[in-house]
Order: sequence, then C-alpha cells, then structure tokens
Amino acid sequence: MSNDAIDLLIKRELPAAVRGDRDAYGRIVVASQNVVTAVALAITRDVPTSEDIAQEAFLSAWHHLPRLKNPSSFLPWLRQITRNLAHDHLRGRRNRMLDGEVAELAIQHAADPDGCPMQQALDAERDAVAADLISELPEDSREALLLYYREGQSSKQVAMLLGLSDAAVRKRLSRARQSVREDLLTRFSDFARSSAPSAAFAVGVTAALGFSKPAAAAGLGIATKSIAGGLFARFALGFAGAASGGLLGGLVAAWFARGVILDYADTAAERDMLLRFSRRYIVLSLAMIAAIIGTHLAFGDERHTFVAIAIALLAMNWQLLVMLPRRMNPLLARDARRDPVGARQRLLAYRLTWGRGGVMISNVIVIGSLIVAHFHFGG
Repeated sequence: MSNDAIDLLIKRELPAAVRGDRDAYGRIVVASQNVVTAVALAITRDVPTSEDIAQEAFLSAWHHLPRLKNPSSFLPWLRQITRNLAHDHLRGRRNRMLDGEVAELAIQHAADPDGCPMQQALDAERDAVAADLISELPEDSREALLLYYREGQSSKQVAMLLGLSDAAVRKRLSRARQSVREDLLTRFSDFARSSAPSAAFAVGVTAALGFSKPAAAAGLGIATKSIAGGLFARFALGFAGAASGGLLGGLVAAWFARGVILDYADTAAERDMLLRFSRRYIVLSLAMIAAIIGTHLAFGDERHTFVAIAIALLAMNWQLLVMLPRRMNPLLARDARRDPVGARQRLLAYRLTWGRGGVMISNVIVIGSLIVAHFHFGG
C-alpha cells in the first residue's frame, strides 16, 4: 500500500472507528501493523514479544480513540504508545531470570515441540542472528531498516510511516548498512520480511477488541441490549446457538484448566505472562461469541453465520496454536530437562487442554454441533 493510500485510509476509517466500528479499525490495523510491530521489535529484539506489545498498543489506542483530536496525529500517537509499552516491558524484565537461561530460552522461543528438529534449529538460528543484528544496528536505524525491507524497500514509505523526511530515512539506512556486514545484512533482510505480521495478526487484534469499545461508542450497547434480549430465545436453539454453545463450553473449560499452564511458571513474571494470555483468550472467546450472535441477528441465515463461525475458529485457533506455544515452549523445555518422566504426564495434560489435542477436541465439538443443528433447524 502506497504512502498516500495508507494516509487516506486512516483519515477515511478513523471517524467510523471512533464511533465504535471494529471493521473500520481492523482496516487501520492491517494498514499500520508493519510499523507497529517493527517499532516494538526494534526495542525488544524478540518477535513474539513484539507482536504481544503491538496487539496491546492497538487495543490501547482503540480504547482511547476519543482522546485523539486530529486524525493526522494517529500514527505518531500509535507509535508512541508502542514505544512506551515496549520500554515498560524491558524495565519489567530486568529482574527476571539470570545466567545463561535467558539466552537458552530465547533460542528455544520459536521452537515447535512437535516440529522437525532441523526446522527448530533453523528457526533458533534465525532468531538468534536477528537479535544480534538488531543489537548491532545504530539504535535510531533499527525501525527504519526493519520497515525498509517489510515495505518493499521504499524509503519514502518508511519516512511516512515513521514521520520522518525521506532524507533522514536514507541517512539512517546508510548508517545501518555501514555498521553491518553485507552477508549478515542479507540474512537480516530475510528475517525482516519473514517476521512481518500476517493477516492472522490483524484478525486476532480485531477479534480481541471484543467488548472494549471507545468511550464515545459505549452508549450503543444500551440500545442493542433490548433488541438482542427480544431475539435471544429464537437464536438460542438455532445454528448459531450450537456454535456459540460449543465455544462457550471451550471457554469454561479453559477457565478451569488455567492451572495446567500456570504450574509451569517459576517466577511472578512468568505467571503474570500466562495470566495475561488466558485473560486475553477469554476476552477473545467472548468477542467471537458476540460476533456470531450479532451476525445471526443481522442476517438470519446459515451462510453469513458460518462465515462468522469460521473467523471465530481461525482467531481462537491462532491464539492456541501460534501465540500460546511461543510462551509455553521454553517452559515446557525447561520442565523436560528437570524431570523427564513427570514432564511427559504434564505435557499430555497440557496438550489435551491448551495444546493441539484440546484444540482438535474443541473444533470437533463445535463442528459436530453445527452438523446436528443444521439437520434439526435447517436455515
């Protein structure tokens, strides 16, 4: 997307987003997710952490949108929110694990416990090299270089996204190139592109908006509650009700199974990280149920409801199959080193609740409920 296109999109969609339009804000997320994750990654030097911070920044901006008086200030405001959150994260991490365990966990962070060992080694090497490279770059060049490779190597695009002049960006890029060997820079360019957030990131952020509406839109909920209440009985036994019932069952199970993942935490910081994830997942689940209900009430047919259900499953599965493993893999590896025999039993419990087995069971329940509902209630 070109400079002018991003700028025009934000100006066009922002008024609707301020009024509580999640779809409008989702389009803003898609347009600006590269710059927000790049800002966070330049500071934290860790991809999973940068995505968490970027998600938190988008949610914080969404909640405080009515405070923004000038639409042209949105990107600078969003960048500053991201930088503040990233620096807060680093300050909060200073007293965490010491010795060589930090480096070991960083290398294992992107590993898939069920993946190919060769791929795990390649991923670990990629992330380790990337962290070293980011550290070696001049601090004021990190954001520019990451965005340069993510945005089609356009310095003008980078300048617009970072609020700089094209000359300033070119100067920072030149300084970065002089600081890093050419072969490592080539590897870094591959990393910058491969670590860019996918479409699933925007889906996850938009879904996580949930019930946290901008203050200007909060009053809309009062009007919709009476409408939804009158139609709920008709909804509850229908096609959408079956899916939402299955998702709600999974939500309840996740709530009671939080202890399975919390038992892996050794420090208060690790426990807080896992609690934040579980809370975010619960909010996302509620948001997905609300979206399915809203779609059913708005269109009243299986086709539109099925699309909403598919998006809900995609967003929730992405959290459990991508985001949670990034947090859990280092903890699982540590547990396996400490107690190989007991770790196998704990790993089985994890996989059947929060892992791939649990996801498969939940999906089968939801899809099975849909099949039953389809034959009993039709369209």
